[in-house]
Amino acid sequence: MIPLSLAEVASAVDGRLVGADPAARVTGPVEFDSRKVTAGALFVAFPGEKVDGHDYAAGAVDAGAVAVLGTREVPEVPMVLVGDALTAMGRLARAVVDRLPQLTVIGLTGSSGKTTTKDLIAQLTVRLGPTVAPPGSFNNELGHPYTALQATPETRFLVMEKGARGIGHVRYLCDVVPPRISVVLNVGVAHIGEFGSVENIALAKGELVEALPADGLAVLNADDPLVDAMAARTGARVVRYGEAAHADVRAVDVSLDDRGRPSYTLVTPEGSAPVRLGLTGRHQVSNSLAAAAVARELGMPLAEVAGALGELGLVSTRRMDVFDRSDGVTVIDDSYNANPASMAVALRALAGMRREGRIFAALGYMAELGDFERDGHREVGRLAAELGVDRLLVVGEPAAPIHEGATAVSDWGGESVLLTDQAAAVEVLRRELRPGDVVLVKGSRYRTWEVADALRADAAGNGVAA
Repeated sequence: MIPLSLAEVASAVDGRLVGADPAARVTGPVEFDSRKVTAGALFVAFPGEKVDGHDYAAGAVDAGAVAVLGTREVPEVPMVLVGDALTAMGRLARAVVDRLPQLTVIGLTGSSGKTTTKDLIAQLTVRLGPTVAPPGSFNNELGHPYTALQATPETRFLVMEKGARGIGHVRYLCDVVPPRISVVLNVGVAHIGEFGSVENIALAKGELVEALPADGLAVLNADDPLVDAMAARTGARVVRYGEAAHADVRAVDVSLDDRGRPSYTLVTPEGSAPVRLGLTGRHQVSNSLAAAAVARELGMPLAEVAGALGELGLVSTRRMDVFDRSDGVTVIDDSYNANPASMAVALRALAGMRREGRIFAALGYMAELGDFERDGHREVGRLAAELGVDRLLVVGEPAAPIHEGATAVSDWGGESVLLTDQAAAVEVLRRELRPGDVVLVKGSRYRTWEVADALRADAAGNGVAA
């Protein structure tokens, strides 16, 4: 964080100093985990029923914190007292960002692909200047200000993904860290159980472009009609990306190699250049185009953009992470999270990686689908069968409609089995996988990753660097 006196911190968060020196300066990070506190830090104490940060306030000061931002006094601890610590953290982040006029804030949202695309954009912007981006998908009311508070006077780019569980959430995050460039990837049915309809999801995602200043930039996916239409919701300049003919930054002649890695010709108003991605999945074409559109607008020459795209790698874990085992089995670990759209692209990537062996899919439950839950799972099962998955392992009773959808495809030559838990799936895979097989592991955050971890541990046990 930029250095601030405690008086400045209190003013920014509408707080009151208790037992603290107004002139004392915060020169270190802002942390809510007392174990990460270092000299000069500001510790944020969140109250909780099971764990209360105030109980760790004294320890944080002993570790070097200048003061504690909290909601109640702690004896002999310098405090910045506020009514709500999370709101105060957001206000502090806004104060810091407002004091960094050289900073370009890039915000992105979408129903799927946010974290991967955020990572791609950050890998490009760091070539242009010091960049801060959140770890993983730290994209909520806590992760957003926490990431912004890592910006320093040297930071030139702040790349922020914005999650939402309802209308108004993206707007709030934009109030905390106003974007200069807004990127909208897609509108799907992820979290539809909380939004109620796809139209409401589009309304919420579009808040990102509504937050732009007149001299800002909206980067919109021309291949998604609901995103394309968001151009009408902003007075900022609009750049479109995609494979559609009207896209400003476009991919043509897309092809995939035997590892599912795309190649294409990148077409821009400045010319064209070949791109060969090192990432697996055709959906990475769209993700990389979004990153290319941002980099181009920030002044990166076309040839450099095309070359840099080919050097991009995975940053956040469990997102289309492909590894080979010494026994000849290939594993796609995409187990971080899942919704019907991300399941579909992962299954298509799996189908594109079929070699001489079979293709397996170990799929778990998809959360937050509301009334669409049963149909959403059945559609995934049906797609797996239609794509020719040889062996479908459906993990857990809540995911049972995936099994139903697959077995309803009458001409499918594969087989589906409904398993009780992750351990059962691991047992089946260990028994049945043979050299040349490819297996996809994917599901929402219901421990589906344990299957991928077991397969990775097997690889390590066989002497393979996974």
